[in-house]
Amino acid sequence: MQKISIVGYGRFGKVLYKLLKDDFVITLYDKSKITKDSGLADSTTIAKGIREIYENDVIFYAVPIESFEKIISGHRKHFEKRHLLIDTLSVKMHPAKVFKKSTAGTGAQAMLTHPMFGPDSATSGFLGLPMIMDRFLADETNYRFWKQIFEQKKLRVVEMTPSEHDKITADSQGLTHFIGRLLQSYGLKSTKIDSMGTKKLLEVINYTCNDTLQLFRNLQHYNPYTKKMRARLEEKYDELYNKLLPHQANPDCLTYGIQGGPGSFNEEALLYHIEQEHVGAHRIKYLHTSENVLKALHEGEIDIGQMAIHNSVGGIVDESIQAMANYKFKIAKQFTIKISHALMIREDAKLEEIIQIMSHPQVFAQCKDTLARKYPNLAQTSGKGKFIDHALVAKQLGEKKLPKHIATMGSKVLAKLYGLKVIEDNLQDAKENWTGFVLLARYKNF
Repeated sequence: MQKISIVGYGRFGKVLYKLLKDDFVITLYDKSKITKDSGLADSTTIAKGIREIYENDVIFYAVPIESFEKIISGHRKHFEKRHLLIDTLSVKMHPAKVFKKSTAGTGAQAMLTHPMFGPDSATSGFLGLPMIMDRFLADETNYRFWKQIFEQKKLRVVEMTPSEHDKITADSQGLTHFIGRLLQSYGLKSTKIDSMGTKKLLEVINYTCNDTLQLFRNLQHYNPYTKKMRARLEEKYDELYNKLLPHQANPDCLTYGIQGGPGSFNEEALLYHIEQEHVGAHRIKYLHTSENVLKALHEGEIDIGQMAIHNSVGGIVDESIQAMANYKFKIAKQFTIKISHALMIREDAKLEEIIQIMSHPQVFAQCKDTLARKYPNLAQTSGKGKFIDHALVAKQLGEKKLPKHIATMGSKVLAKLYGLKVIEDNLQDAKENWTGFVLLARYKNF
């Protein structure tokens, strides 16, 4: 019986051993300890070092994809002309590149294989299971010998180039493993009313998630075609998701959702846009935060979202930028308006009682020098969640839901809306204080 070596005795190494043990005398090598009492044949040798592996002429590598290059590079000094090196990796362009580089000048031959089965799919035997083969750097005799061996084992041999293999498996194996991990992360569980389709999805989880997370990552990172697969999957998900959303949240009018509340600069900006563009029937939802605007847009609750994005003095609006990182959308329009900031207090409060100003961080950024000069003793704070909106703070002050030692800053329109006293207007550092706003539409639905 011909002697062969198997490097790696993990989940797949054991399957490969099961496939070949009746026809070959096998030497096993693994960085983890292998014991004879693990069901090995009496003729099987457990190598104590790398040199013993290469006493045999044929060496199979059943190792993690990410470890393959390092292992081959470390073993290269043992390669001889008599050796046939056979990989079993789930990607093929990567081992082809590694073999070509590492066997140069050694005379060693190399052949590419991908047994497209594992412990779960081979529990009932190997009949009809696919075995991908490419002759690569092996001679015709060696190639025909191993092709015949695999066919005798009732495997279905498919001859394929490395590039063709990786392109196909990105849309089969790579996609299947991605969907399996996605369903597991989603938390799909069996129920007493599962349909056949649900049962098949649960089978996908079992077939893919029993393999290591390392294998999943390697399948995605070492196949050059999986990146396009994931991008296309994401694109098709977005298309399908948007098909479920209504063309308009309200069929009778256009629904806007804005970052602020009534009296905010966001409302002022939207009313300016509506007048300039002669917008017809519409309604406004006051959502107070950029996150709320983008979430409502994503879920189809509004048709157009609006938020402040930049100020000529305060710079980028951090709240908006951070929220934008979490969603997909289209920028339908950008425009700017000139704004001014007023200091306001409750009608029953006196200026000398005020110890704190609560407003949006951008307000403080735009009035930094003026506040430091005129009101240096007043603490500056911003509310949490939707209370970051100074229009909502003004409403709370007007309703006496906030203590009277708190003041707020924003458009003096807020004072008229909520019965506040204006202490001073035009507190912005720059006479020409411009804020840029964006109108946002749903991704691929505008």
